[in-house]
Amino acid sequence: MTELATASNEQQTMSSKEIAELVEARHNDVLVTIRRLFDKGLLRSSRKTHRIQTGGRPIDVYQLTERDTHLVVAGYSDEHRARVIDRWQELEAKAALPSWAQNLSQAARIALEDLSTQLEHFKDETHRLNAVCNDLAANLKAGLTPVEFCRMLNGVNLNRVQPLLVERKRLLKTQHGYRSAAAYRDKLFTERRYLNRDGRTCEKVVLTQKGAKWLYSQYEQGQLEMRRDWDGRYTHMLFDNEEKAA
Repeated sequence: MTELATASNEQQTMSSKEIAELVEARHNDVLVTIRRLFDKGLLRSSRKTHRIQTGGRPIDVYQLTERDTHLVVAGYSDEHRARVIDRWQELEAKAALPSWAQNLSQAARIALEDLSTQLEHFKDETHRLNAVCNDLAANLKAGLTPVEFCRMLNGVNLNRVQPLLVERKRLLKTQHGYRSAAAYRDKLFTERRYLNRDGRTCEKVVLTQKGAKWLYSQYEQGQLEMRRDWDGRYTHMLFDNEEKAA
C-alpha cells in the first residue's frame, strides 16, 4: 500500500488507489465516485491527479484528505469503512514519528511503541511519587529521625531502618549512636546535639526535606526491610497539624 502523502497545505492525504484496495473495489469505480463528488463541489482536496504505472499502463490517481476519503467510502460497508479508519490511524501514527523512525520495520516500531508506553508510565509514576514525597516533606516535623519518619510508613521494620542505612553507607555507627556519612550531611541528613541521661553530648541524625523524599522513594521501591506481618500495602500517615514544626 502507498504511504500518506503530504499536500502543499501540509494536510496529509491518501491515494485513490489505496482507497480502492481497502474497500476491495476496482480503482476505476472509486474514480467515478471521486469525480462525481468533485462535480458536486463536495470534495475539498486538489482535483489534480498524478500518474502511476500499473500492469504496464499509466493510471490517474487522486490524493484525498481524510475528510474527503470518508466521503468517498460513505456508501461502502461498515467493514470497509472501518478498514479505512484503521488505516488512517495507522498512517497518522507513523507520520507522527520522528523521521529517523518512519522507516523502521514493523517489529522495531512495535518495540518503540512499547518503550514509549513504558516511559509514559514511569513519567506518571514519577509525578505521583513526587506529589506524595512533597506531601510528606511539607508535613515534616522538626528534628524527625529516619526511624520516626518510617513510623509513618505502613509495614516498615523500624529496628532495621538505621542498620540498613549504615549498610548502604548513608549513616555511620559510632560508640554513642549514629552520625551522617560526610557525603550526605546537610543533604539527606543533619545532626542535632543533645544531652543523654549521663549528661554526655551526643549527636542525633535527623532528616532534611530532601532526605525525607529520598527515604520515602526507597520505601515505595521496596528498598526498606519490612515486618513479617506487613499487609503488603504501601501507605503513609500525615502528621497532625499540631505536630508540625512551628
